[in-house]
Amino acid sequence: MHPFAMPQEIVSRVTARAGRPHPFDVLTGARTALLVVDMQNYFMKPGYPGETPTARTIVPGVNQLAAALRRMGGIVVWIKNSATDTRENWSVLNRELMTPENQKARYVALSEDHEGHELWPMLDVKSEDVQMVKKRYSAFIQGSSDLGAFLHVRGFDTVLIAGTATNICCESAARDAMMLNFRTVMVSDALAAYSDAEHAAALMNFYTVFGDVQTIDETIASLAHGARRYAAA
Repeated sequence: MHPFAMPQEIVSRVTARAGRPHPFDVLTGARTALLVVDMQNYFMKPGYPGETPTARTIVPGVNQLAAALRRMGGIVVWIKNSATDTRENWSVLNRELMTPENQKARYVALSEDHEGHELWPMLDVKSEDVQMVKKRYSAFIQGSSDLGAFLHVRGFDTVLIAGTATNICCESAARDAMMLNFRTVMVSDALAAYSDAEHAAALMNFYTVFGDVQTIDETIASLAHGARRYAAA
């Protein structure tokens, strides 16, 4: 996983604004969803165009966090990126931000009938979990998926963000989640990017304004804190 520690200057700034270093240090398990983003062969398996080697190192932590949240009554949502039927309605990406060769490789390997679209086999996916397909970097943006409505209707008001890449699909989803009024936590050691610098920049930017950044252990402690508070009520 990426070595990362939030700079004290930023922690102090958030503490002055929010009153404590972790605005979401009390999490209610039954109202929390873990969103695991793009942990698919396309991003995980050696040789694929989107391979993010560090993503393979976070798998045990993602599984640990998923198990802890299930025990606390929350849900795990495995979000899968799909390129199917996006050539025309996302032409800026497909025609202008990639070469034709790169566009074709991405389109083929992220098609929903391709091995690249499948979840990495080392992930501990359970039958009660949810799998959802998205068509944009953020799962929350209009036309990407029904994730926002799915969570709101079921009473979830908090999301934990894990997966890859920290600074692309994960940060995009996290920012949109906050602006759709979800309490949002990016879980720093359950996220992976292409470089340490990109990972750190995304987490610092998000924490400064949009939500909270916690480690896996801190997130589990926040869930436990919420359970104790609920039991005492």
